[in-house]
Amino acid sequence: MNEENQVYFIDSDTLPPEALKRKHRLEQDPSSRIDHMKYLEGMQVIDSDIKDRVLDAIAGYDCDSFTAADVERALSHESCSVRDFQALLSPAAAPYLERMARKAESLTKNHFGNTVYIFTPIYIANYCQNYCVYCGFNCYNKIRRKKLSMEEIEHEMQVIADTGMEEILILTGESRVYSDVKYIGEAVKIARKYFRNIGIEIYPVNVDEYRYLHECGVDYVTVFQETYDTDRYETLHLLGHKRIWPYRFDAQERALLGGMRGVAFSALLGLADFRRDALATGLHAYYINRKYPHAEISLSCPRLRPIVNNDKIGPKDVGERELCQVLCAYRIFLPFAGITVSSRESESFRNGIAKICATKVSAGVSTGIGDHEEKYEGSEGGHAASDAGDEQFEISDGRSFARMYADMESGGLQPVLNDYIYV
Repeated sequence: MNEENQVYFIDSDTLPPEALKRKHRLEQDPSSRIDHMKYLEGMQVIDSDIKDRVLDAIAGYDCDSFTAADVERALSHESCSVRDFQALLSPAAAPYLERMARKAESLTKNHFGNTVYIFTPIYIANYCQNYCVYCGFNCYNKIRRKKLSMEEIEHEMQVIADTGMEEILILTGESRVYSDVKYIGEAVKIARKYFRNIGIEIYPVNVDEYRYLHECGVDYVTVFQETYDTDRYETLHLLGHKRIWPYRFDAQERALLGGMRGVAFSALLGLADFRRDALATGLHAYYINRKYPHAEISLSCPRLRPIVNNDKIGPKDVGERELCQVLCAYRIFLPFAGITVSSRESESFRNGIAKICATKVSAGVSTGIGDHEEKYEGSEGGHAASDAGDEQFEISDGRSFARMYADMESGGLQPVLNDYIYV
């Protein structure tokens, strides 16, 4: 990461003195922090070698060692090996972006036809017990906190369902105190009344808890590893259960052991070396798929976005060309995997990438708490209710579901809302 792409700490002059003192101690004194590679009490340890395989692979990855000949060979192969994937992520592949895009487009059409799935996220609480320096929800950021009641959750979901949406992703801040597993499970039961496909993006939990959430109605689990660089991870996650890197890494595998149908993987590009993080994300999904071939696998590729109280955050070394390269490399390496491109990206980028390799886009997005009715009834960009909780980050593409559907159709794609039949 270059000097321009540093992550800025939250400006917290308004913190209470004791909280401010603790924050400074965490930032300045590494010895005051818990070991980020050791499990805490209550965290389930599973027997798996996938973590070590991914770490070994990224430790040995020298992206500058690849040449144009390596990229040519990768693009000529019918199937993409791990070494081919490494070459396609390297700087040497940048001049081949158009060829990568053509190959990615062909593979996408072979596996997914001309379809693009549309879903929306709903944040039901933004309380958090982690101190992640790049996130708007972090426990030291002075924002409006809110946790929706079951009545509010049902109202929000009904508003969303009335637009025609059939898939929803439920998110919370990472707080077991304010958003415990039972609370999330009850929200999922409400969602099952309105939606055909339900995902969750919450704090990692143990196998039995994933099994309970699956029984409540969850179909798939998304977990952002944020960065696979364990040293960089330690400097970005200073407090809370999220600080424990290996417990987060194994979350998808625990979810599958708990009966989930699908799992999604992601690094937040811009936190560390994006090429290594992209390699690790792809390999994480690849090794999980080889071990659990029945599982539905998908990838996301978010970039850093500005947050409340900090408009300086941004992935300055990951432009749209670099993002396109990563996404095309994902498709060529994992032709069967779903690829989601979120509202963090611009309207024009999402319109274009959906024709090449993305299979899923969000619409009608709010990363705030409890403002869907006001957003949907207001202008295209929407506005928050006065008692709504603050957003996790700023979005770039604020299109409504109806407009997203129309735009995908006019671009020659077939929007899909759900392709599952429950019997």
